Amino acid sequence: MSMPERTPKTQTPSKSVARRKVLIVDDEESMRLILGRTVEAVPNVEITLAGTCEEALQLAGSRGFDIILLDLLMPGVGGIAVLKAIRASSHNRKTPVIIVSVLADEDTKNVCRSMGISDYVVKPIVRESLVATVKAHIGGG
Repeated sequence: MSMPERTPKTQTPSKSVARRKVLIVDDEESMRLILGRTVEAVPNVEITLAGTCEEALQLAGSRGFDIILLDLLMPGVGGIAVLKAIRASSHNRKTPVIIVSVLADEDTKNVCRSMGISDYVVKPIVRESLVATVKAHIGGG
């Protein structure tokens, strides 16, 4: 979306663009890094990584995010319990959540949909598709 020019091109705007806060939750470090590098293709994002369910719960319970990418198969309470807690959190009750999981069965997808997810991406991820999905839910075209 283009805005009408109000200042000459030689001046810098006084307002900086707000960065979108992204929480990526996956117990596999390599996948967290892949997801992080992929989401960095979306302009103006600030990425936070969580490697455990407990860490994800602590982060989601203490601050708001603009979007959350969540794995389901994680040790501890598991991704479904994290999703349930996120939906109960005042900070992230309405935050778009994208499930990123190897689970591809319709029953799992339907359970997640009933809990208010925004999208469901099956691993292995397709970089361009994930970037488009994130942009669709938080902007950043």
